[in-house]
Parts: sequence; C-alpha cells; structure tokens
Amino acid sequence: MRTIILTALTAATLLPCPSTLAAGTGFDPRVVTFGPAREQLKSTPIEQRPYRPLHVYGNTVRRRHARGGR
Repeated sequence: MRTIILTALTAATLLPCPSTLAAGTGFDPRVVTFGPAREQLKSTPIEQRPYRPLHVYGNTVRRRHARGGR
C-alpha cells in the first residue's frame, strides 16, 4: 500500500501539465521563443501578451494594466 501511494505521488509530480490547461489562464510556459512564435509575440502589444516565467517587466505591466493601474 505504501509503495502504491509513493508511486502515485512520484508520477503526479513528474508528469508534465498539459499546455492546454495553461493556455486557458493566459500563461505561456515557454521562457524563450524562436521563429514565427517570437515574431508574433513581438508584434503583439505588451498588455495583450501571455504571462511568461522570468519575464518580470512584461508580467508586471500586464498585471497593472489588468488591475486598472497607470
């Protein structure tokens, strides 16, 4: 019984989250983009881009914009 629980917990932490779930929240898991995806992001206004990990400035601008800040 203990082995089954340990195996289930290990599998749950190691399996990746489907990107379709992340897309619904406006979150893009890619830290660095290349090619057409990069061009599309660069042509989108910063307030409308998805939230991305390690992109502190852009995420802050989007949060302030969403909350009605200046």
